[in-house]
Amino acid sequence: MAETSFDVVIVGGGPGGYVAAIRAAQLGMKTAVVERENLGGICLNWGCIPTKALLRTAEVYHLMQNAGAYGLSVTGATFDLEKVVARSRAVAKQLSQGVKGLMRKHKITVFDGHGRLAGKGKLHVEKDGKGVADLTAKHIILATGARARSLPGLEPDGKLVWTYREAMVPTTMPKSLLVVGSGAIGIEFASFYRDLGAAVTVVEVLPRVLPVEDEEISAFAEKAFKKQGMTIMTGATVKALKKGADSVTATVEAAGKATDITVDRVILAVGIGGNVENLGLEGTGVKVDRTHVTVDEYSRTGEPGVYAIGDLTGPPWLAHKAMHEGVVCVEKIAGVKGVHPMSAGNIPGCTYCRPQVASVGLTEAKAKEQGRQVKVGRFPFIGNGKAIALGEVEGLIKTVFDTKTGELLGAHMIGAEVTELIQGYTIARTLETTEAELMQTVFPHPTISEAMHEAVLDAYGRVLHI
Repeated sequence: MAETSFDVVIVGGGPGGYVAAIRAAQLGMKTAVVERENLGGICLNWGCIPTKALLRTAEVYHLMQNAGAYGLSVTGATFDLEKVVARSRAVAKQLSQGVKGLMRKHKITVFDGHGRLAGKGKLHVEKDGKGVADLTAKHIILATGARARSLPGLEPDGKLVWTYREAMVPTTMPKSLLVVGSGAIGIEFASFYRDLGAAVTVVEVLPRVLPVEDEEISAFAEKAFKKQGMTIMTGATVKALKKGADSVTATVEAAGKATDITVDRVILAVGIGGNVENLGLEGTGVKVDRTHVTVDEYSRTGEPGVYAIGDLTGPPWLAHKAMHEGVVCVEKIAGVKGVHPMSAGNIPGCTYCRPQVASVGLTEAKAKEQGRQVKVGRFPFIGNGKAIALGEVEGLIKTVFDTKTGELLGAHMIGAEVTELIQGYTIARTLETTEAELMQTVFPHPTISEAMHEAVLDAYGRVLHI
């Protein structure tokens, strides 16, 4: 086993890891990535990207079934599940190959194997129990990501009880489905399977679906999901799962009453835990809190020369958060001037269900909890010309401003393509924009983005189109 020396070695080739590697190489550092599975990580191979391919299929299928609303006639619309899954996997493969190309372009060495700390500035890499290489590096960045959590008595078996992995590659279409958890992952799968015709029940332990979102957006979403035919059970807990030959009976408790629900399949979407095992953290200054590595604002752990980024360090579990953390971490290591720590309040969140949900900053309730006096603006899609033309009138944009300073504290959106629109408000927060600049900004017509302008105007009693 040859010992190889690098300036930076990154353990994990997911969004955080490979982006950190590219930035390190750009800054002239000799860089290596250690990846035990596929470059691109969970996000690219089993998360963000392939799920969006599946959801796009569901969206097109939904539009085909409702073609009459557009003056079109479509008869006999069906889907081939095998081809639906194959397209999703092909999209993931294409992008994974693209990451390999980026590694070659930036002359980044990639080691296929599992990396483990082996002393100060040392990393041992092995594959299938055999040593691959012993690396030395001034800086080691842990970017090993996370995996789906399971609950006692609700463990997935890959056949009847699924995690996101099995839910992404079904071999047969379930007629009925129970989704445990209504965060982004759970609701996206609920939306996909419902649009393809499955009877879907969503169980959420908290009082509302999409519980991290603003309460008005959650309520709007729940109403939309129920209209689509989903059964939504909030304040409910799955107490037990009884498996049959090709079905599962779940005992769900809500308001002190237990109900048995029999479905073809169950999807668990109850959060994730960090991949901290077998990293050689024992005897180091790296601290782990509930499966997540503790870091400072520049991703430094308690062990000099060791850093951690992405899902490994805790919420929000988002690829774009991991990417930005990787860049900040590497630039701090390189001594780049003017490096700013990432502001968690400026990280947008997106859920690609139907209708889409997106947000950035504080909810109205959180702002008030902080003692802020707020001005709140709202604008419905039904008042937007482009939304009406698209036949996408189901939506709402909400803005929250600080009454005293005019600071945009938060923005919350539900409706068609809001995952693309939210970046406008994210940029506004990064630039510390007030209501004055937003009101003076010219928004193009006809676009859904005009509803963003109107939601700002509404907060200050100047709304034009409602």
